[in-house]
Amino acid sequence: MIVVASPGQGSQTPGFLAPWLELDGVADQLAAYSDAAEVDLIAHGTESDADTIRDTRIAQPLIVAASLIAADELARRAGRTADGVAGHSVGELAALVGAQVLAGQDAMRLVGIRGRAMADAAAHTPTGMSAVLGGDADEVIALLEELELTPANYNVAGQIVAAGALPALAQLAERAPRGARVMPLQVAGAFHTSYMAPAVETLRAAVSGVSAADPALTLWSNRDGAVVTDGHDALKRIVTQVSSPVRWDLCMQSFAEAGITGFIEVAPAGALVGLAKRGLRGVPNVAVKTPDDLDAAVELLSSAAPGDQAEPSERAEPSERSESQ
Repeated sequence: MIVVASPGQGSQTPGFLAPWLELDGVADQLAAYSDAAEVDLIAHGTESDADTIRDTRIAQPLIVAASLIAADELARRAGRTADGVAGHSVGELAALVGAQVLAGQDAMRLVGIRGRAMADAAAHTPTGMSAVLGGDADEVIALLEELELTPANYNVAGQIVAAGALPALAQLAERAPRGARVMPLQVAGAFHTSYMAPAVETLRAAVSGVSAADPALTLWSNRDGAVVTDGHDALKRIVTQVSSPVRWDLCMQSFAEAGITGFIEVAPAGALVGLAKRGLRGVPNVAVKTPDDLDAAVELLSSAAPGDQAEPSERAEPSERSESQ
């Protein structure tokens, strides 16, 4: 079983779409996605600087569009799709397209709305996010509760992303539990917390008129690592996810229990493969950062017949890279 995963916000870098635009048809596809998301993806993906593409309104559509382009090209070259899909935070929208729950245009329209709504919600109160690397999990959670911070992402054993008010995050850095490091993340707000409640309502209204099919292949959810079999349930989870913790740790646990034989992260890749190397030790992986990485991904995707199984992998130490949104 091969899993294709789509990354979350924070994985974008200046100019990362440029090499993809050299592929036939990609410019037209990105132009259509730009119209749907109401964001100039080509300009921002090739010319804008790091500060510009850090803007939630821009970053989220950029990431989902890149994932869709890369996944489409991978499937075309391999002559087959993955056996299962998942996405970290905003990457779940790309995963829903991969599972044939949503059409690409619908996903891009929704991610445009999601990005704007989350940016607006973040503007109400100065908040942020910090990764806590290492330390005893119970001690970390206890300190977060004391500081009224929320564990917004559980990325892998030994890595929790805390979110909340900026003064509380500063105290977290000063009082880091024994054996833990606190790394502030360059994000605009406390995503996946109650601070995002206004965005939830906006996104709920947006999905009300969207047509959703039941997943055509295995689709795992950030909520609890469970396999989702109903398209309408998948949409509901996308909505509530905005203000709920991302349980990528449980997704990887489910991948291991399913006996996956390969893990491919599509563009803009890197962070999820870093987590997989620790949480899915021994499972072959490929990060598709540019079209040059597609040959290795095709080889891995073609190496196993659909549904092939393997023994579950061991869990391991935490990654120092963090997905947040």
